[in-house]
Amino acid sequence: MIAVARLAILVGVAGLIPFIAAIISLLAMKQDSALIFQYFYIYSAGILAFMAGIYWPLAMQLDNRCYPLSPLVTMLLSQLFFVSAGLGLLLPAAGQAVLFTLAYLGLYIVDARWMRVYWPDWYLRLRLGLTSVVVLCQLAACAIFFYG
Repeated sequence: MIAVARLAILVGVAGLIPFIAAIISLLAMKQDSALIFQYFYIYSAGILAFMAGIYWPLAMQLDNRCYPLSPLVTMLLSQLFFVSAGLGLLLPAAGQAVLFTLAYLGLYIVDARWMRVYWPDWYLRLRLGLTSVVVLCQLAACAIFFYG
């Protein structure tokens, strides 16, 4: 049986493949950049919404406790990131580049600052690595969009 940490690492690293592949594709296939950008941001929205969904079951377990965040704030944060993912898809590509970069950074900051008592140490280390790669991909997409 595979340990939860190893499975999370495997799935997390595998989840980076579409981000990295999109950036490589944007550099290699400039003629298809509009379609690649579209797929990149759809995937970005999906992963952001997925990551935001973890706060719901956590909020239900908090019950009436308020440390470090109340169940209401935890659920509202989940909705903030989820709605950001959906609304981000309605923005032009320049807006998507900014929104998704800030949303992924924000999601990590919430986890590292306010939710860290709920996560094992290995999870926050994993999240830092994964978030760093995703944010670098978001910034690369932004640079490719604006500077070709």
